[in-house]
Amino acid sequence: MKARLFQFLTSPFCAKVRKILDYKGVDYETLEVDYLERKELLTASGQIMVPALTLESGETIVDSDRIAMRLEEMYPEPTIFPPGQRGLHLALARYIDTAVEDALFRLAVPGELEYFRRQGAEREAMWRLIRERKYGESFVDRMGRELEANWKIASAILAPFEEQLGAGFGAFLTGRIGLADFSLYGQLHLADFTGELKLPESMPNLRAFYGRMDRITSAPEPPL
Repeated sequence: MKARLFQFLTSPFCAKVRKILDYKGVDYETLEVDYLERKELLTASGQIMVPALTLESGETIVDSDRIAMRLEEMYPEPTIFPPGQRGLHLALARYIDTAVEDALFRLAVPGELEYFRRQGAEREAMWRLIRERKYGESFVDRMGRELEANWKIASAILAPFEEQLGAGFGAFLTGRIGLADFSLYGQLHLADFTGELKLPESMPNLRAFYGRMDRITSAPEPPL
């Protein structure tokens, strides 16, 4: 039996896990969770959040960081921690999955609205309810109106990554691919899940990085 990844297409953390699975060559299938009907996810994981990964053994892990660490234990090569860089990648990934996520998530709201609207009024209403319960009344519509301002914030957050990737140090953030790259790929997926990469042309290094990561199906370099 293949491993099974319970996911939402729009989730950056699910994108992060998918790419780690691809990188490590794990045979898996994705199960797109219905936004209203989460019975199978609940049965497998005991909760209703994604990502959740059920391994061939029947073990189910939730949370992208826990999944990444469990996969690293089970499939140590190719590693997501280049030699001597474990702490650096953990710190970078934590920043990317919080500060960068907060900026890019707000940019993605208009696209998410259209995505769930196409799935019907009930799913749109549930998605909107969850967003506005957490971020306040009218949050969804406000993100549409504030798109230009949110792009300015996101551009400032992404600028150091654009600079680093253009510094000639290598194709990845620290020279060799690692956990931080998978986290950044996941967050950039928020600008791509609609099928059209919305990163501006003024960020050519990030656009190229995303394309490289997106094409990964196995380790791009042999482990040391």
